Amino acid sequence: MQTVLVLQHAACETLGTIADALERAQVRAVYIRAFAGDPIPTQLGEAVGLILMGGPMGVYEQDRYPFLADEIRLIERALADGVPILGVCLGSQLLAAALGAHVRKGPQKEIGWFPVTLTEAARADALFANVPSSFIAYHWHGDVFDCPSGAVSLARSALTECQAFRYGTNAYGLLCHLEVTEPLIAEMVRTFAAELHEASLSGEEIVRQAAQHLPELQRIGQSVFDAWTRLIPT
Repeated sequence: MQTVLVLQHAACETLGTIADALERAQVRAVYIRAFAGDPIPTQLGEAVGLILMGGPMGVYEQDRYPFLADEIRLIERALADGVPILGVCLGSQLLAAALGAHVRKGPQKEIGWFPVTLTEAARADALFANVPSSFIAYHWHGDVFDCPSGAVSLARSALTECQAFRYGTNAYGLLCHLEVTEPLIAEMVRTFAAELHEASLSGEEIVRQAAQHLPELQRIGQSVFDAWTRLIPT
């Protein structure tokens, strides 16, 4: 069975429904738990893909989290090798940084359920061609970045100009979360309760709104993640 490496930065930020897509494609996920001290490999080895998950740290905090620099070097190796890459939230920021984009704090945090609008380029994209032109996505980020040079912008929101991008044919960054489940959202709300309090946001309201928005978001996520697994060489 083929394998993909998954860089995990917080215990609560797992693959979510990405795991279902990998299972359907008969691809095994091998977690590298950076938050728990797992060393970041310098090479992909036998892995045929790289997935980068979210986390509470910033790309610019490499002095505090030295593993981030190691991850960027691994991403650069994966880009050079041409293997499929999928970056989610912090993962998209790490991919953007590896491509030379400046990752910075946004004017305000975008946490909760907000609309995302696809760009014209997304209409012909391998992952987003079958996704509605506008939908409600789940967000949890305070940092933003410009679309990397040479990349194609795929989605935006009212607060964030670059919500998704593609570099080449098989490297994708998704700042918003399409992979979430109800348990995953509830665990994020518990884990990051202090951040919600600081931003004067209600975790209970975020969880409550999941019942309305999650079914459609999961249908979209299934389409996107199944398409990404088709980029993995057989």
